[in-house]
Amino acid sequence: MTVMLERPAMLERPTTIDVPDGSARFQALCRALLTMDVPDGFRAEIIGGNIVMSPWSKGYYHDIMDSIVDQLKPHAPMGHRVSYAPFLFAFPKQERGYGPDIHVASRSAFRTDKRYIDGEALSLVAELTSASTRDTDWDDKAPVYGKSGVPVYLLLDMQENAMTVFWSPSSRGYTSRLTVPFGEKVHIPAPFDCELDTSEFEAAPEQDDHSQAG
Repeated sequence: MTVMLERPAMLERPTTIDVPDGSARFQALCRALLTMDVPDGFRAEIIGGNIVMSPWSKGYYHDIMDSIVDQLKPHAPMGHRVSYAPFLFAFPKQERGYGPDIHVASRSAFRTDKRYIDGEALSLVAELTSASTRDTDWDDKAPVYGKSGVPVYLLLDMQENAMTVFWSPSSRGYTSRLTVPFGEKVHIPAPFDCELDTSEFEAAPEQDDHSQAG
């Protein structure tokens, strides 16, 4: 008689997810975000106590982002990199995790195997609004970046074809701001202290009938 022995079930070892310091709620949100399967074409951020998914930028944003990166690179603080590579920056005190469209941050902060970067490494962030992210970029990210001490925040309002520069961060948020329409030059404060030319920032292209129908 042949006796078939069942192979004992293999117990899966629990996977440890490295999350930032912060409240238990924030750590739980980070753990969920860092393990979730985000659909192609979307990014996930922690905003206002929730995980929020939003679509990646539209095609015509790319030239604007390229222009900002190229203009800021010669003026970035020593040891800082200007990039629009997708990274999650953690702000534990504010219980937020953002993936800015453009960031300038200390290169040393990226010498880690963690899947998030400390928000304190940032010297500048830039966000390009969309219809779905505009309120968040203005009402959530602006005060959080300011309270977290990010020196400069560039908010490109793509619906209004204008850019607002925020600087002088404080515990209450940014204390200084200036808005200019696309097409003008604007001063970017320290630690950059340079002029940013927005003359090549184009308005949204008109959709043809086929695009509108889709």
